[in-house]
Amino acid sequence: MSSQARLFTPILIGGSLILLINFALRASFGVFQIPIGEEFGWPRAEFSLAIAIQNLAWGIGQPIFGALAEKWGDRFAIILGAFLYSAGLILTAFATTPAGVQLLEIMVGFGVAGTGFGVILAIVGRAASDENRSLALGIATAAGSAGQVFGAPLAEVLLAFYSWQSVFIIFGVLVLSCLFFLPMLGDGKPATRNELEESLGSVLKRAFRDPSYLMIFAGFFSCGYQLAFITAHFPAMITEMCGPINPMGMLASIGITTTSALGAVAISLIGLANIAGSIFAGWLGKRYTKKYLLAGIYTLRTIAAAAFILMPITPTSVIVFSLVMGALWLATVPLTSGLVAYIYGLRYMGTLYGFVFLSHQLGSFLGVWLGGTLYDIYGDYTIVWWVGVGVGAFSALIHLPIREAPARLPEPAAA
Repeated sequence: MSSQARLFTPILIGGSLILLINFALRASFGVFQIPIGEEFGWPRAEFSLAIAIQNLAWGIGQPIFGALAEKWGDRFAIILGAFLYSAGLILTAFATTPAGVQLLEIMVGFGVAGTGFGVILAIVGRAASDENRSLALGIATAAGSAGQVFGAPLAEVLLAFYSWQSVFIIFGVLVLSCLFFLPMLGDGKPATRNELEESLGSVLKRAFRDPSYLMIFAGFFSCGYQLAFITAHFPAMITEMCGPINPMGMLASIGITTTSALGAVAISLIGLANIAGSIFAGWLGKRYTKKYLLAGIYTLRTIAAAAFILMPITPTSVIVFSLVMGALWLATVPLTSGLVAYIYGLRYMGTLYGFVFLSHQLGSFLGVWLGGTLYDIYGDYTIVWWVGVGVGAFSALIHLPIREAPARLPEPAAA
């Protein structure tokens, strides 16, 4: 087998490990909702706004870090992101006001951008062969989910022994471990002659005039809304709204005796199911039309979310929903990033996907902030949950008219 056709290259493995660390820490923030609120007496909206700001900063930072990686190199972007991420977490441990935490989450969000999907998936996508690209993107995405499996339970365990401030400091140090994997990342697959001769500004103008790119941009909004709301609020929602756990049942026999513990486990189950879901989506993406796969995923998410909120919330329904939603969780990422790469090429994939991801994070901001705000007004999450159902249905529909074909590049200049 030629080196070009290899799937598990050092670049894929190193990029996957960086994403694993990144998302293990980021996925744990919902576990801190109640401890931080109780210590300072803050309403739910205050820490929710901090997480929402983090998501918005992540989205704004994603095209910026994509452009930095394409201008100054991938390693520069990752190193800068890791130090911003670490510093933001450590400084948050010393914040005592909502405004202080919210301001520092801007730093954390930019750090997540520098070590997250926009930069890493572009590296993986450029390095992969055409045959393996969709599957490689799915595997890298699944690595982020693997981090989610461990992040929330790790935070829950550490909170049993340490204050939330100490846990933030531990996480701030831990995020720097992703720098050990930088030597595994190469320069990626070189761009074609046409791609090199077209400037970033030209590509962006062409993309934002293309209805298909705008539909991809709009469609990714609901993904961010649903994922960020669930990550930030689902543990607290389960803690407060779920029926009691049977002390003689299966969950109790494996140590899950409180709804708080079930909330952390639910986030872990979502990540666990998504390992398979992301890889399977990447595998499907190389065989079937990506826009139809995306429409199908959003349709299934809409049905799952509607069914969950219409039924009584019990430990069993939480587990079933977590596994179903987990299988669909980040399955959109390899398909969306692969769609951008397929239409516009690899040269500026990081920046182009970064702008699409900005839409994702605008949805994330709204989902997290609205969740906290409406909770404080109504005392539960029902309304904001139904908003998520509606935007999911919108995304299912808006992917259907996308023109899934390589965009025509300008002819190279005559010699």
